[in-house]
This record gives sequence, structure tokens and C-alpha cells, in this order.
Amino acid sequence: MTQAPTPTADSVRRLARTLLQQAGTSTTSTDPAAPEVRPVDAGGGHSCSWWVGTRHVLRLAADRDASLRRRRELRLRDLVRPHLPVAVPSAVAHGEWAPGLTCTLDTRIPGGTADQHDVSAVGEDDLAGLLAGLRQVPVRQAEALGVPRLAPRSLEALRRMAVHAAETLGKADEFDPARLAQLTAPAAAQLTAQHGTAVLVHHALRGEHVLVSADGRVRGVLDWTDAVVGDPAEDIAGLAVAVGAPPAVRAATLAGYGARTCLRGLWLARCETVVRLADRIQGRGDTPVPLLRTQLRRAWEAILMERVADFRTDGGAEDA
Repeated sequence: MTQAPTPTADSVRRLARTLLQQAGTSTTSTDPAAPEVRPVDAGGGHSCSWWVGTRHVLRLAADRDASLRRRRELRLRDLVRPHLPVAVPSAVAHGEWAPGLTCTLDTRIPGGTADQHDVSAVGEDDLAGLLAGLRQVPVRQAEALGVPRLAPRSLEALRRMAVHAAETLGKADEFDPARLAQLTAPAAAQLTAQHGTAVLVHHALRGEHVLVSADGRVRGVLDWTDAVVGDPAEDIAGLAVAVGAPPAVRAATLAGYGARTCLRGLWLARCETVVRLADRIQGRGDTPVPLLRTQLRRAWEAILMERVADFRTDGGAEDA
């Protein structure tokens, strides 16, 4: 496979100038440095995203698979936008920045990331609207755009991985392995995904993809390239890591999800953050350790809905 060229400030500036002209937002400045461009510094995997001035962001697909997902994302964002109370980026222009590799010039949504700002009570309503809106997106239309269907993960398999990972974290004085005793094998079995509950799932609701204003309102959601039709608990898990377990569970409850789905999302997040931090401590991966520690802390924040042993497997837990 042909390796993608490395973008530079000069090449990105030339590309941005062309796309702005294509969009009818031509830069008439004679300054060769116009428009101003700088790489997005969000940590890990964003070397192909560049700020263009103050109103746009340029995203460069790194390979052909990413190009396919970016093309699908353009259509998917148009599908989901009417259903959501928060902003979804709009493309003002798109094209190719290298043979077979797409680029998209998007409008920039105001606000910082969830890693920078806490979500307020009103912001939790915004998150509830996000989750409720995703449930309303017609699944058949999403699949017609090429959005893949993904089977639910096994919480029990993830729990077993987390038990081993917790021992590693315990030895490193990073985590108390006894905390995982709250999720037993029978409890994990009670929190299996229910049949027929698949919805459109963003599937990457990490902190850098959730935009929050200084007053705690959720203003937008970025990067829809990983969207799938699948388990709604995955987005609840993402929010638990991005904004904390209590806001995530409250938002999911407001969106109409029952106790089983909320607890499944919570424990997906808890087990996964344990595994990720243990992997990093053992030298696997490149995510900054402080960020992984923060995500672990958020996912393990206490909520009121902690008792899982009483939940039945007949669906009655959804009404609890």
C-alpha cells in the first residue's frame, strides 16, 4: 500500500486556500502565510487534523479505509443532524489531498472539549437529547449509507480481562483490585445486551469529541467516522469515560434507557479503563498515562444505581 505523504504547514496552507476558494470563502490576502494553519493538538491520532483560521478545521484521511469512512461520514452527518439538539460539523468543501485520500474542510464548532470543561446540569439535558436523538435515527437509512452493524461485546469476557489487569494495577498502586468484586460473573450475565435494541451508535464519545462551553452546555459532537448500528450501552460507556459516570447515567436515564442498559454501559467503561491503563503501564499503546488515569477515575465515580445482583434477565430490570 502506498504510504501517505506527511502533511506540512505549507502543503496544508495551499490545500486550505484551494478548498476555501472552492467553498466561495476565498482568501484574497497577498500574505503567503494566509490562511493561518496549525495542527490540532488533542493528543494521539490527530496529526491529520489542522485548524484553518478561526472558523474551520481541515481533516486529512491517513489511508484508503479512513477515506471511505470520511465519505460515509459526510452523508451520515446530514442524516443525524435533524435528530440532535447539539451541533454536528458541516463540510464547506471536500476533495483529495493525495491520490485516493480524502480531505474535508469543516466548520469549527465553538467550545472546548469535555476534557477541558465539566458538564453542567443543563449540559446533562443536552447529552440526554443526544442519546435520545440517536435512537430516533432510522437504522435502515444509516445502514443504507454503509454504516456497519456491530454485535454487542461480551461483558463477561471484558470482566475477566479487567480482573487480570486489575492485579497489574494493584501491584503498581494504581487501583484496588477488590473494587471489581462488585461485578461478579452472574451479574455480568444479567447485563447482557438485549435482543432487538440496536440503534445508531456514535461509538467514539471520547472527551475530545464532545464539545462543551464554559458554562457546561454541550455544544457539539465531532468525528462520526466510527459510527455503527449496535449496542446503545457503548455510547453510555463513552460518556462515562468522557464526562463521568454520574452525568452519563443520568443523561441515559433521561433519554429513556432503563437500569440494565445504563449499568451495562457503566461496567463496559469501568472494565475497559482498567484494561487500558494496565496495558499502558506494561508498555502497550501510546495514550498518555495521565489521561488514562483521569478516564479511570471518571468511569469509577459512584452512582446511585450500583446494585446489580437484583436485576433479572427477563427484561424487568429496564423498568427498575
